[in-house]
Amino acid sequence: MTTPEEPEPGLRARLVEVGVDLVAAEGAQALTLREIARRAGVSHGAPRRHFPTHLELLSAIARRGFDALGERAREALAAGGGTAGPREQVAALGRAYLDYALGNRGMYELMFRHDLLSSGHLGLRDTSLPLFGILVDLVGRARPDADARAVAGVLWANLHGVAQLWCWGSLQLATGSEDPTPLLHTVLDAHLGPGSAR
Repeated sequence: MTTPEEPEPGLRARLVEVGVDLVAAEGAQALTLREIARRAGVSHGAPRRHFPTHLELLSAIARRGFDALGERAREALAAGGGTAGPREQVAALGRAYLDYALGNRGMYELMFRHDLLSSGHLGLRDTSLPLFGILVDLVGRARPDADARAVAGVLWANLHGVAQLWCWGSLQLATGSEDPTPLLHTVLDAHLGPGSAR
């Protein structure tokens, strides 16, 4: 039996899991310490034994999102079986990114909160930067004439904007499209040059 000063074994993981479920069901705005504690079946002060600040708990939840996005990216790159060229690999990464963003809107919003990324809590930057490094490498191979880091940065910003505006419904309204795939191809053409006919 644990004492009031002793954190319950497994509570840290349970709080994060509850947060992951809550953000999926109700969005990032629902992630209060009180609501996470209630759903975990503990007092509202219990999370502070593992997460001294709300920011640290949110960072731990967001880290799960970056882990899931990274796994999807690895799967997308592996699906090419090593035969896809760099442009096709960038396209696969872009598709995986958009699919994740559109299928996990609450988590996606949480993952890119500036206060979480800038705080450095739980190494979120260390979790997200390797994925960007893969993009930089692929862009460098697809566009050896360009500053790969700069091109990868604006390509990512463009994809992020497509994802965010699509989540809000703005791009569907503006473009009359119900499928973001043509927008992905346009982003690739803008930053990597025109691709082969589709």
